Order: sequence, then C-alpha cells, then structure tokens
Amino acid sequence: MNIFEAVLLGAVEGFTEFLPVSSTGHLTILEKLLGYEIDAQDITAFTAIIQSGAVLATAIFLRKDIARIVPAWFRGVLNAEHRADPDYRFGWAIILGSIPIGIVGLLFQDAITSTLRSLWVVAWSLVLWSGVMAFADRAATQVRHEEDITWKDTLIIGTVQCLALLPGVSRSGATMSAGLLRDFDRVTVTKLSFFLSIPALLGASVLQTVTEFDNISADNGGVGWFPTIVATITSFIVGWFAVSWLLKFIAKHSYSIFIAYRLVLGALLMVLLATNVIEPK
Repeated sequence: MNIFEAVLLGAVEGFTEFLPVSSTGHLTILEKLLGYEIDAQDITAFTAIIQSGAVLATAIFLRKDIARIVPAWFRGVLNAEHRADPDYRFGWAIILGSIPIGIVGLLFQDAITSTLRSLWVVAWSLVLWSGVMAFADRAATQVRHEEDITWKDTLIIGTVQCLALLPGVSRSGATMSAGLLRDFDRVTVTKLSFFLSIPALLGASVLQTVTEFDNISADNGGVGWFPTIVATITSFIVGWFAVSWLLKFIAKHSYSIFIAYRLVLGALLMVLLATNVIEPK
C-alpha cells in the first residue's frame, strides 16, 4: 500500500466512523476499487486497526466527560455511599452496553472477516438498515435525555450494536436507531454512540494488532505497518473534526440526509455488482 492510498483510506475512516453511513462499508468499497482482496487477512486487520485513530479522537473530544465518569465509577465500586452518583451508573451502563458486541465479535470472528466481507452484504445492509433508521427517526419522541440513561437502555442499544458487524449497517447507525426507539433525543443518542464506540473499536483494533501482526508486515506480503500507522493518524485527525461537526449538525437536523445517501450508495453499488462492473469480493 502506498502513502496516498493510506491517507485516502484513513480520511474515509475518520470521516465516516461516526456518521450513520457505515465506515466499514465505505472502506470495503474503496479497498475493492483500489484493487485489494477485501477478505484478505491483512486488509481486514488494516480496516479494524485504523479505526483506533478515530476512536482516540473521540476519547480526547469526550475527555472531560471521561475524566468525570471514570473516577465516579471507581468511587462507587469501592464505596457504596457513592453509588447514587449518576456518573457511577452511567459508567456501568457503558460497560454493560459494550459486552454484547465483544461476545458476538469473538464468536463470529471468522465469518465477519471472510464470509460477510462481500460487497453484496454491504449493498443490502446500506439499503435495508436505511429503512430502520427512517422509522426510528420518525417514531422517536425524544422525550428522554442523557440523565435518563440506564443500564437497561445501554444493554439494549449495545445488543443492537452487534448488527454493525455486518458491513454496511453502521455501528453508529445501529446505536442511534436503537437509542431513538428508546425515546432519547438525537444529541444524546449520538453522544452515547460515541461512548459505546470506544471499548468496541479499541478492542477490535487491539485484537487484530495482536493476531494479525505478522500478516500486516510488508515483508510477508501484507499492506505494511508504515501505511497502517499513516492511515491511523489520518483517521485521528479527520475523526476529530467529524465528531465535532456531527454533534453540531444533529442538534439542528434529522438523519434524513444520511438515510438518503445510504439509499443512493446502496442502489448504485447493487447496479455495479449486478452488471459485473465490480466483483463482490
């Protein structure tokens, strides 16, 4: 992989990771257009690892919230008197909401990195989940806010997040839709999606780094660690601006523009696949 491709893929990852349009779907399409085998071990590992850049940007963006929640969680664990603190309960809510995707991801790791890495899966997921997002966006009452989040809410949202293991569904699209159907406002579900992304994506990045370290090496025919690092840094920089922009945008707009974009992209991809312009793998 050359540096131009690394920067391009990193920028796409950083921009799309937190938008409800599926970063994995976009990376899979772009990787295919660049001539890579999208189900190759080094490519699937590269795709997972560069997500850590966008996640780190999110963690820094949310640093004040994290600096408040983490100590409150530890205080509550060590002393029952502090367990009434909303930040203690929110900490547990994030932990519990992150468990389902960790379990499902480990159980179906082989299918996720091989069978499901098909552009047909991406196309259908983009289109079908757009319907779910449209329904959630219209049905949501938005009467609940950040202070109303419970462990039950995040467990449900975290379970729905598992569907994001299908390229094209979108992790943020899944969590935002589930949050809206739990009657939270758009800003709250967007912010909650950011929090749930940190353990889920960092866990996937660390796992792929450890298990596919040799496969990524250019000496073994992989994409190379230098391009992987460049793409990760790029995803961090672009991700920082994307997170800031999305929260401001969602405060005043619905998800309609993202739903329309998903439908157009999914339909276009289906046409290209059906006419054999591009191969599904």
